[in-house]
Amino acid sequence: MAERSLRGTNLSTLSFETEDGITFSERQMVSYVCPEGHVSELPFSVEADVPAIWECRCGAEAKLVDGPEPDRKPTKAPRTHWDMLLERRTIPELEELLQERLTLLRASRGEKSAQRTA
Repeated sequence: MAERSLRGTNLSTLSFETEDGITFSERQMVSYVCPEGHVSELPFSVEADVPAIWECRCGAEAKLVDGPEPDRKPTKAPRTHWDMLLERRTIPELEELLQERLTLLRASRGEKSAQRTA
């Protein structure tokens, strides 16, 4: 009988607790604007540190309205495979290695070793 008494009460989504005796912290509404012109208004606690930037729904960075300019940390440019290769070899060394590999490739294909001009 106990199983039947809970049917249809949506226990997984509803709570039987009341808000009696609970004091909510004070809230402030904060506005952010992105470069696309979208305005986002978010509630924050009065005691919370409000971030200078917020991700907009379009994916762009929205800035705090009437807020300080966000601090930008310097970031390194991503290193590419070519950058890492140049740390280990010089251009003349790479050209020499390329010619060696092309010679081996041509030999494996049975081509003549004549120099080809581009």
